[in-house]
Amino acid sequence: MIEFQGKLAAFEFNHWQYHIPISDEVSSQMMEENHRRVLVWIKDEGPFHMALMKAKEYWYVLVNQEIRGRFHLNQETTFPVKIERDHSEYGHEMPEELQVLMDQDEEGADYFKSLTPGKQRMMVYTVTKVKNPESRIKKALAIIHHLKLAKGKLDYKQLNELIKYYNKL
Repeated sequence: MIEFQGKLAAFEFNHWQYHIPISDEVSSQMMEENHRRVLVWIKDEGPFHMALMKAKEYWYVLVNQEIRGRFHLNQETTFPVKIERDHSEYGHEMPEELQVLMDQDEEGADYFKSLTPGKQRMMVYTVTKVKNPESRIKKALAIIHHLKLAKGKLDYKQLNELIKYYNKL
């Protein structure tokens, strides 16, 4: 794990502007081949699953509005940051609700495993970001149901409709 003083910065060209620049020295120690997933602690809280990304001049991790507000981050002050490689399979911890469904449904699990790593990560995050256990189960059910209906081809509009349907149950 590497510790350093971070400072919030902002790009001027898009809505994903807030980020923490990561030095080449630190970023080079975090990457191997195409694996750029990292765990980040801000002010000793975390870990937050993030990805190292490259701007023209430097590497960085994006910081969303929730994290900025929670830690009162601004562009004027520095704050402690810890970073280490994320060795998890999906870039997030596999939620128990989704794992149980895949353990019970071989077809659904096969379709999930056939997705690209980025799409798998997105599906895991879709379940993980919800705090309520009942809602997590409903999202996991909707994802597996959708993958089986669509024969493993993700259609986000259709998936969102299924999630809405399951949320009403």
